Amino acid sequence: MTKEALIGIHHVTAITSDAKKIYDFFTRVLGLRLVKKNVNQDDLQTYHLYFADDRGNPGTDMTFFDFSGISSHLRGTNDISRTSFRVSSDKALQYWVDRLDRYEVKHDNLKEEFGRQVLYFEDFDQQRYAFISDEGGSVGVPAGEPWHDGPVPDEFAIVGLGPVYLSVDRPEFMSAILTDIMGFKAVATENDLTRFETGDGGNGASVIMVAAEQATVAQQGYGGVHHVAFRVADKAQLASWKAFFDSHNWPHSGLVERYYFESLYFRFYPNILFELATDGPGFIDDEESYEELGQKLTLPPHLRHYRQKIEEDLKPFDSIWTTSEKEYLGHEID
Repeated sequence: MTKEALIGIHHVTAITSDAKKIYDFFTRVLGLRLVKKNVNQDDLQTYHLYFADDRGNPGTDMTFFDFSGISSHLRGTNDISRTSFRVSSDKALQYWVDRLDRYEVKHDNLKEEFGRQVLYFEDFDQQRYAFISDEGGSVGVPAGEPWHDGPVPDEFAIVGLGPVYLSVDRPEFMSAILTDIMGFKAVATENDLTRFETGDGGNGASVIMVAAEQATVAQQGYGGVHHVAFRVADKAQLASWKAFFDSHNWPHSGLVERYYFESLYFRFYPNILFELATDGPGFIDDEESYEELGQKLTLPPHLRHYRQKIEEDLKPFDSIWTTSEKEYLGHEID
């Protein structure tokens, strides 16, 4: 069955306790652009917020649901346990140490993983993230574009998603899923971490598996990741992956139209949801131009006749953004 290799990470979707607070954190602290202020298409009382690079390019996008009444995430094994963000250089990580300190964001010390500099940090929900430098290894999948109107200088800005971390208590099983089914290659192991890459590799096409053979199994909630999506070029490639799964009678969601991309969901490992998603058509559409991205509630066409009810059920917050002065924090470039 012919299918192309997965290109890399498409997006990560997580859960937050507060839509307004995660908007402030991602735009004002992390300097990512809100490119779509949308609704969860399967739960119309829940926001779906998309934060990405300047144009919402695939591979740069972290999204959030704000499910009501949900408890906090219970950390443990069998979990998408950390999301990372690419920056262009080790010098950018020095900037981020100072920026996180300025905004009183909890973080670890800089360290090295697989020859690259990494900085772990958390948000107000104890959602776990990392910055990872593109120095120290092959760039691989091209980075995205800094948010030019955001508060972080372009030289230091987030330019895409880096590896996602998968904590598992059956590493051999997860390794087989990644390699035998999804086409990743194991490229390096350090202690309890194994790095896998797909396509052109690099930070934008990597997964880091954490061997976490502990008793507690993670439970989903705010402060945790809901799923991770991997990139395919178009609907034809997505259909070829569906046919591949069908040929082995492996369960999946079928093709799901999300309007901004088309998807296929599957859960081959307990507790961990994967998605394949097309690179297009993207977030610039008939409702928003490039300049207007993220400034109002937008809806895919099949939900627009429910707009009044959806707006009544969602707690409103202001996402109008004007160009921000860059905050160099003493890290000016000569």
